[in-house]
Amino acid sequence: MSYTALYRKFRPDSFADVKGQDHIVTTLRNQIRANRIGHAYLFTGTRGTGKTTVAKIFAKTVNCENPTENGPCGACRSCRAIAAGASMNVIEIDAASNNGVDNIREIVEEVAYSPAEGRYKVYIIDEVHMLSGGAFNALLKTLEEPPSYVIFILATTEVHKIPITILSRCQRYDFKRISIDTITDRMKELTAVEGVAVEDRALRFIARTADGSMRDALSLLDQCIAFHLGDELTYDKVLEVLGAVDAEVFSRLFRFVLARDVKGCMNLLEEITMQGRELTQFVTDFTWYLRNLMLVQVSEDLEDVIDMSAENLERLKEEASEVTADRIIRYIRIFSELSGQIRYASQKRILVEIALIKLCKPAMETSQDALLDRIRELEEKVERGIFSAGDAQGAQAMPAGFGEGGFPEGSPGGTGFSGGNGRTGGVTGLSASMKRELAKAVPEDIREIVAKWPSIVGKAENPMKTHLKSVRLSLGGDNKLIMVLEDGLSSDYFKQEGHKEQLERLLSEFADREVEVNFQVAENRQEIEQNYVDLSQVIHMEIEEEE
Repeated sequence: MSYTALYRKFRPDSFADVKGQDHIVTTLRNQIRANRIGHAYLFTGTRGTGKTTVAKIFAKTVNCENPTENGPCGACRSCRAIAAGASMNVIEIDAASNNGVDNIREIVEEVAYSPAEGRYKVYIIDEVHMLSGGAFNALLKTLEEPPSYVIFILATTEVHKIPITILSRCQRYDFKRISIDTITDRMKELTAVEGVAVEDRALRFIARTADGSMRDALSLLDQCIAFHLGDELTYDKVLEVLGAVDAEVFSRLFRFVLARDVKGCMNLLEEITMQGRELTQFVTDFTWYLRNLMLVQVSEDLEDVIDMSAENLERLKEEASEVTADRIIRYIRIFSELSGQIRYASQKRILVEIALIKLCKPAMETSQDALLDRIRELEEKVERGIFSAGDAQGAQAMPAGFGEGGFPEGSPGGTGFSGGNGRTGGVTGLSASMKRELAKAVPEDIREIVAKWPSIVGKAENPMKTHLKSVRLSLGGDNKLIMVLEDGLSSDYFKQEGHKEQLERLLSEFADREVEVNFQVAENRQEIEQNYVDLSQVIHMEIEEEE
């Protein structure tokens, strides 16, 4: 005798065996008990949640000679005929392969004949969304006013594809994804019956991988049992069969990303690949890991939502404390985009490598969250005293309105100055004495604003606060304060009506006098560095000298 798959062998044959859909089972039971049975039902929900199973149980129950509280008796002639697929009262139709007008017209013609035995003729149309437009139209009138002995049960995973005219004629029942606990408990029952030794942790991992589908969970369990037939099914063995990665590996990878260690990420990916792990599953699982990090960060009472051991949860909380929410959201966005691309890609590893490099190198992106990450990276470098070679070496050119030495025209110290690389010197290439001279040339009100700039930014409300962090304070040829922005989100923000005025009011409060703001927009960061003096460095340097 051939082997029967677990999901077929243990398919529920009564309402009591249906797991995770109590809201639907209770309603159908009450309808049968009160004899208030509808003529058309629509069962919708993700795959493997019990739509067709419940439809069959319902069809058997309404025709059963001795129905019970839990559904059909299973012993009468009608129940036996339906179970054997020999009953003329329960007709199953696969709309994926019978989706034409002619197929539906056959049903419409058959509906005219009452059942030879039993009370109802039940038509179960699976994947009903696959019917053509003409087929839906052919079904419409019969679905609205069928004979009293006919029941239609339509099942679909894509309810949005069904015409509203069909939806309005059916009682709709939404099948929920089945919880991890429910799937785990069901698998425990079945493995006990089958005499299979299995770790609880392994069953929970299978349940989570099934993503709410009982059928998928039983299929995966079947696969794992077959691979390690006769042995205890452990967590590590399940990981091996499913090509999955342990949470500890995700923790290591996340820490490499936080450290912007591209080499560490690549080495770990090589290790994962050599172990034969499935990269599509790896991307899905790492995205889930990042999701858990985000949830831990926003709330401390989500242990029930995050399915993992207490040890892993503590490690997750520690990692969540080391990163900001917007940074995690950027990581999730990148890997979510990757999961949509990798499924049908021929070079999956390359796509994963590119995604990991993006996580480590926000400069590769121009989105708002990437810009925030780049700013954060620069702040970290400044805090650690790390500067680029261009910052440490010589000279940047001054904007129009500045003398040869980088001073405003007409200011003291406006004599020429040449940096070590032969170009006209910017602020980064000036000597300490030159910087002091430039600082003295800055008008008092501008000096006050520059000195208080961190406090000004801190008092601003978002989103203005975010955009002000990317502003460079500089000096125009008429000794007026200018704010330099890179062309993009921030410059567009201050171009909008009211935002410039709002900033001027904020500056006026700090300076205790009316302040006019002038904006300059540069094409990129390099142009800003080359063409606009950074007053914050000059004023900050002067304060240090005085101290």
